[in-house]
Amino acid sequence: MTQNKKNNQLSPALYVVSTPIGNLSDITLRALDVLKNCDYILCEDTRHSLKLLNFYNIKNKLISFHKFNEKKNCNEIFDDITNGKSISLISDAGTPLISDPGEFLVKSARNLGVKVIPVPGPSATIAAISVSGFDTKFFFYGFLSKKNNERAKELEILSKVYSSIVLYLPARDLKKHLKEFLLFFKNRKLFVAREITKLHETYLTGTVDELLKLISKNDLKGEITLVIENKSVDSDSNNFDIKNEIKLLLNKMSSKDIAEYLAEKFKMSKKTIYQSILDLNK
Repeated sequence: MTQNKKNNQLSPALYVVSTPIGNLSDITLRALDVLKNCDYILCEDTRHSLKLLNFYNIKNKLISFHKFNEKKNCNEIFDDITNGKSISLISDAGTPLISDPGEFLVKSARNLGVKVIPVPGPSATIAAISVSGFDTKFFFYGFLSKKNNERAKELEILSKVYSSIVLYLPARDLKKHLKEFLLFFKNRKLFVAREITKLHETYLTGTVDELLKLISKNDLKGEITLVIENKSVDSDSNNFDIKNEIKLLLNKMSSKDIAEYLAEKFKMSKKTIYQSILDLNK
């Protein structure tokens, strides 16, 4: 229950409220009710959030809450909730905490036993996955590192994940990242969702090479949710390469040496390679 039936007020708690990712009509009736009736609203940018409140004629207090003041303001927020206030947390778009401020606040609230209630709604991740046509079992990563070396390490780790992968990135970085993806996701399809639910929303699907030819200057503006196809595509390609290499090496090396050599080359277990050798020898 999020309402006190006796006085029609929200129960004292921190409400994590999802807001539209673009189209202002994408908001739940419950979210509007919570934003209207809470004591005040924590938001990333008061100017941005005021547009949403004005659109729905909600007159409530907005307080700037971002990564630079998050830790400093926690105690005051928890004191207010302890004293009977209901407080909403929103981000500039979508569900708070998902690559947005609020993680420290919610973790601290949970550790202190402060009540935290989700008010679910729009999410760029779920929206992109639902129309990508890829495996709906997915791994969400969010934004990649801005440092080249760190980003290369992240991509190497992600390339080994056996599910769809969801990334966020500014559209201006799309070409740069696609060129980096050639090394890690060359055989996979990617789904690019730009400006979801907004006026210039764009959806593109293709391999890295295909997307580099498809994207235009207009596609390099706004925010992108990028979905990378399941690793099984790369695995099928690897299995074909491994079998070909085994055939070439069978009369030149022992089965044990072939297994060791190819296991190192393809970063796979020797047992798996050895089984492939046995299957080809049947």
